[in-house]
Amino acid sequence: MSPTPLPAVTLPAHLAQWQLPPGWSWGVDFVEEEHRHFQEVIDALGRSLSLVTAPNPAHEHWLWTEARELAHRNHPAIPTTYHYWTQHRDSRRGPGYLRRWIAGETLTARVRRQGVQDVPSVLRLLREAGAVTAYLHDGGTVHGALSGRTTWLTPSGRLWLLGWQWAVRREQIPRELAPDPELCPPAPEWPPGAWEPTTYSDQWQLGAMAFLALTGEVPPIEDPPPIALVRPDCPASAAAVIDRSLHPDPRERHPSVVAMVRALDRGVSLRPAILVGDGDAPEDSLEARLRWATGDDYEILSPLGSGTFGSVWRVRDLSLGREVALKMLHPHIARDSGAVARFRREAQLAAQLAHPAIVPIYDFDTRGAVSWYTMELAEGGSVADLVRRSGARKLAELAPQVEAALEGLAAAHAIGVIHRDLKPENVLIDRYRRWRLADFGIANALGEDSVGSSGTPAFAPPEQLLGEPQGPAADCFALAAIVYYALTAQPPFGEAGGPAVLARQLEGRVDLDGFEPAVADWLRRGLAADAEARFSDATEMQNAWRAVVDEVSRASARRGLLSRIFA
Repeated sequence: MSPTPLPAVTLPAHLAQWQLPPGWSWGVDFVEEEHRHFQEVIDALGRSLSLVTAPNPAHEHWLWTEARELAHRNHPAIPTTYHYWTQHRDSRRGPGYLRRWIAGETLTARVRRQGVQDVPSVLRLLREAGAVTAYLHDGGTVHGALSGRTTWLTPSGRLWLLGWQWAVRREQIPRELAPDPELCPPAPEWPPGAWEPTTYSDQWQLGAMAFLALTGEVPPIEDPPPIALVRPDCPASAAAVIDRSLHPDPRERHPSVVAMVRALDRGVSLRPAILVGDGDAPEDSLEARLRWATGDDYEILSPLGSGTFGSVWRVRDLSLGREVALKMLHPHIARDSGAVARFRREAQLAAQLAHPAIVPIYDFDTRGAVSWYTMELAEGGSVADLVRRSGARKLAELAPQVEAALEGLAAAHAIGVIHRDLKPENVLIDRYRRWRLADFGIANALGEDSVGSSGTPAFAPPEQLLGEPQGPAADCFALAAIVYYALTAQPPFGEAGGPAVLARQLEGRVDLDGFEPAVADWLRRGLAADAEARFSDATEMQNAWRAVVDEVSRASARRGLLSRIFA
């Protein structure tokens, strides 16, 4: 039995009368761009997709041209058009097209949130954005609106290029329209107020994106300062490539974007050559060790994160041609045979838990002092990434995701496995925005030793912080804490050290004001200090969550009815 849907999402005026196909629903997220609206929709299979529409009805043909041209492009950084809904006389949907929903943020937003980016990341970005721009140029198309606002970065480090309404034939764009110069920096060769995109202006805009990522500011059109002056840590050869792309005179820039990318590759390499053979792993860097160990099996693309026991990398499986996540034990830990055995057991446990809400494990391997396993790449990052990036989430967005996570946790409990380290960083988000449980690093089968003070204090239950035995109720506590965190952007008992958190837990000091009564009751029970007072396992917790969502939906419907009556 599925929970009753939460209240409908408030839609913009041009979508208010749309009727989606049976089994589809509106998502809670949307993005506004120049002359385009991107609305999340959930299809009948539960996948998040992006519905691209033009708020102005006069732009219907422009929108259709954009969708048609995107449908004929094939590049990893260009979102594929899945379907176009044409406006018919008797239809209550259209015009608009569907593509994948892209989780993440624009380059501009990332720079504002994190500050200037590290040099290796910027050079990777410049290579990837340059590659997709060169692909367009090879097909006789210029983009014309390359900027930090049309470049999207996912938490897994993948780059997506948007702003495709401008990358169509000029005659298909309404004559009076052009990209907003405040959002898209004009190339220096354009007359004031004009928009005259060329392959050379695309190159200048690529250089401007790199300048933004390195300095936090868009370069001045005239006499931009040398990269070596504003970022002395940038390799001289790479700085020279960017400086040349920003030359005010197009004739002094690189002959093409392809030449620009090749010059960058010749000048500096972020992928050191590691000779694979017998012997010990190199001692210089984690990446070098990983390249030595994986040899010709994987291409290392970028780091995703690092924790106490290991690091996670975005890699390409060369045998199957797909991107996956690779988790590697830290070298000093991998020297301990017991730690390697536990690491292998983590992979084995997760591999046994075949469930849509649990991240699948692909393989495990060890070479020398390097041990790793690969798993599905979570393109949306983690719940922690989502909250850090976008703030607290609404219940309507979380309801189906919490249900799915509890179902996965119930599958683990059903075979006698408790996680024991659930936290926002271990709840990953796939390309369809579905929550999936990962990192069973300290999980144990029921009946085995379940005593220990491991776990993350802000999300671990009192019995775990005290080193007492833990059962399924420990996971229920952690998941309730994650839900609280997602709804408020704060852990329920603060982020101080273990003793301070434990004291608040035992005293029941958690702020539940502002929650719907049903949600507050569910959280209060899930976060109870006494394990006996909590939900006994994930199945009971899931049934209670369904009742909560149903009650909130009915209450919201009653409020809506009353507001209409008294209006």
